[in-house]
Amino acid sequence: MISFQDWQKAELRVAKIIAAEDIEGKDKLYKIQIDLGSEQRQIIAGLKPFYKKEELRGKSIIVVANLEPAKIAGFESQAMLLAAEDSEGKYKLVSIDDSVEAGTAVE
Repeated sequence: MISFQDWQKAELRVAKIIAAEDIEGKDKLYKIQIDLGSEQRQIIAGLKPFYKKEELRGKSIIVVANLEPAKIAGFESQAMLLAAEDSEGKYKLVSIDDSVEAGTAVE
């Protein structure tokens, strides 16, 4: 259990996926470019088994924007996207209606 104060530290924001590309030699990872409204960032995510690159482009998703950057497969991941595992073991992105602008805080 975490306190409500700890939960409030997480900055959840809407991001729009601009592009997704393969990472050479990695079967599960994509390098994903996102738009956060006032800036663009990069996320490294293990979505390749569940989505084609073309399916990701243009999706509005929810990210943890204030997570400390991490090196994954030699690249910096500058946020974390939210996903849920379905009953078949496949991951689905937590997405939001396209009418919500990139950068909007999720509260």
